[in-house]
Amino acid sequence: MSIIGVGLLGGSIGLAVKSAAMPCRVVGYGHRRSTLDKALASGAIDEAADGLAEAVKGADFVILCTPVGSFRQNLKDIAPALAEGAVVTDVGSTKRSVVRAAAELLPKHAKFVGSHPMAGSEKRGVDFARADLFAGARCILTPDASTDRDALASVESFWQALGMTTTRLSPDEHDRLVCDISHLPHALAASLVSMQDDAALPLAGKGFLDATRIAGGDGALWRDIFLDNRDHLATSVNHFRAALDELLALLDPARADELAKWLDAASARRAALLAQKLKEMNPD
Repeated sequence: MSIIGVGLLGGSIGLAVKSAAMPCRVVGYGHRRSTLDKALASGAIDEAADGLAEAVKGADFVILCTPVGSFRQNLKDIAPALAEGAVVTDVGSTKRSVVRAAAELLPKHAKFVGSHPMAGSEKRGVDFARADLFAGARCILTPDASTDRDALASVESFWQALGMTTTRLSPDEHDRLVCDISHLPHALAASLVSMQDDAALPLAGKGFLDATRIAGGDGALWRDIFLDNRDHLATSVNHFRAALDELLALLDPARADELAKWLDAASARRAALLAQKLKEMNPD
């Protein structure tokens, strides 16, 4: 098994594989030798490769864990070295571009399945990798008409073995829906921090820090996600503008009861979502 990019997600995958006692040798590749050394020391990988071709040589399962903006070059670099029947997947937050790139660049004897484990943190790096990062979370698989069914089943089984619940969506449906619940919230958190008066920030309490936690993510990584999914993000921003316009209209003392109902409806919807998530994480 080969992990390309041994950071938070790649390192956590390696640790989770070991925790699940999967019978495989994990080879890791990354740009920084210091990161690879940390991954080796933590047990996230068994071997560090000096290059992409070396990392995937002989591997039956390859996972791309680099930023979205690197996927195309990664696929181009590993394509000549992939073994017959190798299954390639990824952990990217957008899916249309990587599915298209894989279809274009990978050899016919290798099988690609897009996947997106909905787990992570605003922190980055193998230092924060955890074996239980994926336990109880959801992984979205994004097959299209050309996806090999056996490879799809193999990737689905892999994430389930790490404790995840799996869902299948088309690449476009993934990018549209995940934009609303992941990409837009990050954009809003960053905007909320950016618009603050300098005099207000020292007054901020836990609520503000909770609401803006994800704004602490890596700027280059999120830049790539926003640009790769810019059409859906633009639509999501416009939908949010409409929600703010609705709120502005309710800021009329004559509509106080409607404002309370609007707030209560949002509270109830969040409570239902929280209950659903808790049930998924603790099915018994």
